Amino acid sequence: MASDGVRTQESEYETCLTLTRREPQKAFESALAWRDSGGGFPARHCVALALVAMKKYDHAAMTLEKLAEDMQSSGSELLVPVLTQAANVWLLGENYGRAEAMATAGLTIDPENIDLLIDRSRIYAKVGEYQKAFDDLDVALKLDPARSDALTFRAAAWRHLGDNARALEDVELALSLNPDLPDALIERGILYQAAGKPDLARDDWLRVLELATNTAAGDEARRHLEALDVNKDK
Repeated sequence: MASDGVRTQESEYETCLTLTRREPQKAFESALAWRDSGGGFPARHCVALALVAMKKYDHAAMTLEKLAEDMQSSGSELLVPVLTQAANVWLLGENYGRAEAMATAGLTIDPENIDLLIDRSRIYAKVGEYQKAFDDLDVALKLDPARSDALTFRAAAWRHLGDNARALEDVELALSLNPDLPDALIERGILYQAAGKPDLARDDWLRVLELATNTAAGDEARRHLEALDVNKDK
Protein backbone atom coordinates (compact mmCIF):
# COMPACT_ATOMS: atom_id res chain seq x y z
CA MET A 1 0.00 0.00 0.00
CA ALA A 2 2.84 2.38 0.76
CA SER A 3 4.23 2.08 -2.76
CA ASP A 4 0.76 2.74 -4.20
CA GLY A 5 0.56 5.82 -2.01
CA VAL A 6 3.92 7.05 -3.31
CA ARG A 7 2.83 6.44 -6.90
CA THR A 8 -0.43 8.29 -6.27
CA GLN A 9 1.48 11.24 -4.78
CA GLU A 10 3.91 11.31 -7.72
CA SER A 11 1.01 11.19 -10.17
CA GLU A 12 -0.76 14.00 -8.33
CA TYR A 13 2.45 16.07 -8.40
CA GLU A 14 2.94 15.56 -12.14
CA THR A 15 -0.67 16.52 -12.78
CA CYS A 16 -0.21 19.64 -10.68
CA LEU A 17 2.97 20.63 -12.56
CA THR A 18 1.26 20.17 -15.91
CA LEU A 19 -1.66 22.34 -14.80
CA THR A 20 0.79 24.96 -13.50
CA ARG A 21 2.17 25.41 -17.00
CA ARG A 22 -1.29 25.66 -18.59
CA GLU A 23 -3.53 27.32 -16.01
CA PRO A 24 -1.55 28.52 -12.99
CA GLN A 25 -4.56 29.93 -11.13
CA LYS A 26 -6.34 26.57 -11.31
CA ALA A 27 -3.12 24.80 -10.36
CA PHE A 28 -2.77 27.06 -7.32
CA GLU A 29 -6.30 26.29 -6.15
CA SER A 30 -5.85 22.57 -6.80
CA ALA A 31 -2.50 22.51 -4.97
CA LEU A 32 -4.00 24.29 -1.97
CA ALA A 33 -6.78 21.70 -1.77
CA TRP A 34 -4.22 18.91 -2.09
CA ARG A 35 -2.04 20.49 0.61
CA ASP A 36 -5.00 20.84 2.96
CA SER A 37 -5.92 17.19 2.47
CA GLY A 38 -2.45 16.01 3.51
CA GLY A 39 -0.40 16.42 0.30
CA GLY A 40 2.74 17.27 2.27
CA PHE A 41 5.90 18.69 0.70
CA PRO A 42 4.95 17.93 -2.94
CA ALA A 43 1.65 19.80 -2.60
CA ARG A 44 3.32 22.77 -0.91
CA HIS A 45 5.99 22.81 -3.63
CA CYS A 46 3.33 22.89 -6.33
CA VAL A 47 1.60 25.78 -4.53
CA ALA A 48 4.88 27.72 -4.78
CA LEU A 49 5.43 26.87 -8.46
CA ALA A 50 1.90 27.95 -9.31
CA LEU A 51 2.59 31.28 -7.57
CA VAL A 52 5.78 31.67 -9.64
CA ALA A 53 3.80 31.01 -12.82
CA MET A 54 1.35 33.71 -11.69
CA LYS A 55 4.34 36.06 -11.21
CA LYS A 56 3.57 36.44 -7.49
CA TYR A 57 7.25 36.18 -6.71
CA ASP A 58 7.34 37.41 -3.11
CA HIS A 59 4.55 35.07 -2.02
CA ALA A 60 6.13 32.18 -3.94
CA ALA A 61 9.57 32.79 -2.45
CA MET A 62 8.21 32.98 1.10
CA THR A 63 6.34 29.72 0.48
CA LEU A 64 9.57 28.09 -0.70
CA GLU A 65 11.50 29.48 2.29
CA LYS A 66 9.00 28.02 4.74
CA LEU A 67 9.07 24.73 2.82
CA ALA A 68 12.88 24.71 3.08
CA GLU A 69 12.72 25.30 6.85
CA ASP A 70 10.42 22.32 7.32
CA MET A 71 12.47 20.18 4.95
CA GLN A 72 15.59 20.96 6.98
CA SER A 73 13.82 19.85 10.15
CA SER A 74 12.80 16.59 8.51
CA GLY A 75 16.20 15.95 6.92
CA SER A 76 14.86 16.03 3.34
CA GLU A 77 17.40 15.38 0.60
CA LEU A 78 15.55 17.96 -1.53
CA LEU A 79 16.47 20.84 0.75
CA VAL A 80 19.22 22.34 -1.46
CA PRO A 81 17.11 22.31 -4.66
CA VAL A 82 14.31 24.12 -2.81
CA LEU A 83 16.76 26.69 -1.38
CA THR A 84 18.06 27.17 -4.94
CA GLN A 85 14.55 27.78 -6.21
CA ALA A 86 13.85 30.20 -3.37
CA ALA A 87 17.01 32.14 -4.28
CA ASN A 88 15.99 32.34 -7.93
CA VAL A 89 12.43 33.41 -7.14
CA TRP A 90 13.67 36.16 -4.80
CA LEU A 91 15.96 37.18 -7.68
CA LEU A 92 12.93 37.39 -10.00
CA GLY A 93 11.20 39.50 -7.34
CA GLU A 94 14.29 41.74 -7.14
CA ASN A 95 14.78 41.09 -3.43
CA TYR A 96 18.49 40.54 -3.74
CA GLY A 97 19.25 40.35 -0.02
CA ARG A 98 16.86 37.43 0.51
CA ALA A 99 18.05 35.83 -2.73
CA GLU A 100 21.67 35.93 -1.55
CA ALA A 101 20.71 34.55 1.87
CA MET A 102 18.94 31.54 0.33
CA ALA A 103 21.81 30.85 -2.09
CA THR A 104 24.36 31.10 0.71
CA ALA A 105 22.30 28.75 2.89
CA GLY A 106 22.32 26.20 0.06
CA LEU A 107 26.06 26.57 -0.51
CA THR A 108 26.74 26.11 3.20
CA ILE A 109 25.23 22.65 2.83
CA ASP A 110 26.63 21.91 -0.66
CA PRO A 111 29.64 24.19 -1.29
CA GLU A 112 30.49 22.59 -4.66
CA ASN A 113 27.03 23.03 -6.17
CA ILE A 114 27.99 24.58 -9.51
CA ASP A 115 24.50 25.75 -10.47
CA LEU A 116 24.04 27.45 -7.12
CA LEU A 117 27.46 29.13 -7.34
CA ILE A 118 26.43 30.52 -10.73
CA ASP A 119 23.06 31.60 -9.35
CA ARG A 120 24.66 33.43 -6.44
CA SER A 121 27.11 35.14 -8.80
CA ARG A 122 24.13 36.50 -10.77
CA ILE A 123 22.63 37.83 -7.54
CA TYR A 124 25.91 39.54 -6.62
CA ALA A 125 26.15 41.06 -10.10
CA LYS A 126 22.67 42.56 -9.73
CA VAL A 127 23.86 44.61 -6.75
CA GLY A 128 27.21 45.52 -8.30
CA GLU A 129 29.28 43.11 -6.18
CA TYR A 130 31.35 42.06 -9.18
CA GLN A 131 34.35 40.77 -7.23
CA LYS A 132 32.12 38.43 -5.23
CA ALA A 133 30.39 37.38 -8.45
CA PHE A 134 33.79 36.69 -10.02
CA ASP A 135 34.92 34.64 -7.01
CA ASP A 136 31.86 32.36 -7.19
CA LEU A 137 32.28 31.90 -10.93
CA ASP A 138 35.96 31.14 -10.50
CA VAL A 139 35.09 28.33 -8.08
CA ALA A 140 32.40 27.02 -10.45
CA LEU A 141 34.83 26.97 -13.38
CA LYS A 142 37.49 25.17 -11.36
CA LEU A 143 34.86 22.48 -10.74
CA ASP A 144 33.73 22.43 -14.39
CA PRO A 145 35.90 24.41 -16.85
CA ALA A 146 33.49 23.73 -19.72
CA ARG A 147 30.47 25.59 -18.33
CA SER A 148 29.78 28.12 -21.09
CA ASP A 149 27.22 29.98 -18.95
CA ALA A 150 29.75 30.45 -16.14
CA LEU A 151 32.38 31.62 -18.64
CA THR A 152 29.92 34.16 -20.04
CA PHE A 153 29.04 35.53 -16.61
CA ARG A 154 32.72 35.63 -15.62
CA ALA A 155 33.42 37.59 -18.81
CA ALA A 156 30.86 40.17 -17.66
CA ALA A 157 32.48 40.25 -14.22
CA TRP A 158 35.93 40.77 -15.79
CA ARG A 159 34.49 43.65 -17.86
CA HIS A 160 32.96 45.33 -14.83
CA LEU A 161 36.25 44.86 -12.97
CA GLY A 162 38.05 46.67 -15.81
CA ASP A 163 39.79 43.82 -17.65
CA ASN A 164 38.22 43.62 -21.11
CA ALA A 165 41.05 41.47 -22.49
CA ARG A 166 40.34 38.69 -19.97
CA ALA A 167 36.62 39.20 -20.54
CA LEU A 168 37.04 38.60 -24.27
CA GLU A 169 39.10 35.45 -23.60
CA ASP A 170 36.31 34.02 -21.44
CA VAL A 171 33.50 34.89 -23.84
CA GLU A 172 35.39 33.51 -26.85
CA LEU A 173 35.92 30.26 -24.96
CA ALA A 174 32.21 30.18 -24.06
CA LEU A 175 31.28 30.61 -27.73
CA SER A 176 33.75 27.94 -28.82
CA LEU A 177 31.83 25.56 -26.52
CA ASN A 178 28.37 26.87 -27.42
CA PRO A 179 28.39 29.06 -30.57
CA ASP A 180 24.70 29.98 -30.28
CA LEU A 181 24.61 31.04 -26.63
CA PRO A 182 22.64 34.32 -26.67
CA ASP A 183 24.10 35.73 -23.44
CA ALA A 184 27.63 35.13 -24.72
CA LEU A 185 26.87 36.82 -28.05
CA ILE A 186 25.44 39.83 -26.21
CA GLU A 187 28.52 40.02 -23.98
CA ARG A 188 30.93 39.76 -26.92
CA GLY A 189 28.97 42.47 -28.71
CA ILE A 190 29.41 44.76 -25.71
CA LEU A 191 33.14 44.06 -25.71
CA TYR A 192 33.40 44.63 -29.46
CA GLN A 193 31.61 47.95 -29.11
CA ALA A 194 33.96 48.98 -26.29
CA ALA A 195 36.90 48.08 -28.55
CA GLY A 196 35.60 50.35 -31.32
CA LYS A 197 34.27 47.52 -33.52
CA PRO A 198 30.58 48.43 -33.91
CA ASP A 199 30.07 46.29 -37.03
CA LEU A 200 31.16 43.14 -35.20
CA ALA A 201 28.98 44.11 -32.25
CA ARG A 202 26.01 44.54 -34.57
CA ASP A 203 26.59 41.10 -36.11
CA ASP A 204 26.52 39.45 -32.67
CA TRP A 205 23.37 41.26 -31.55
CA LEU A 206 21.57 40.52 -34.83
CA ARG A 207 22.47 36.86 -34.35
CA VAL A 208 20.80 36.97 -30.92
CA LEU A 209 17.62 38.25 -32.56
CA GLU A 210 17.73 35.30 -34.96
CA LEU A 211 18.21 32.82 -32.12
CA ALA A 212 16.05 34.24 -29.33
CA THR A 213 13.98 37.18 -30.48
CA ASN A 214 11.09 36.81 -28.00
CA THR A 215 13.22 36.42 -24.88
CA ALA A 216 14.95 38.66 -22.36
CA ALA A 217 18.18 38.19 -24.34
CA GLY A 218 16.39 39.29 -27.50
CA ASP A 219 15.10 42.39 -25.75
CA GLU A 220 18.60 43.23 -24.55
CA ALA A 221 20.09 42.74 -28.02
CA ARG A 222 17.40 45.04 -29.43
CA ARG A 223 18.27 47.75 -26.88
CA HIS A 224 21.96 47.54 -27.79
CA LEU A 225 21.17 47.74 -31.51
CA GLU A 226 18.93 50.77 -31.00
CA ALA A 227 21.64 52.50 -28.94
CA LEU A 228 24.18 51.68 -31.66
CA ASP A 229 21.94 53.27 -34.30
CA VAL A 230 21.40 56.39 -32.16
CA ASN A 231 25.15 56.82 -31.72
CA LYS A 232 25.70 56.24 -35.44
CA ASP A 233 23.25 59.03 -36.32
CA LYS A 234 24.91 61.57 -34.04
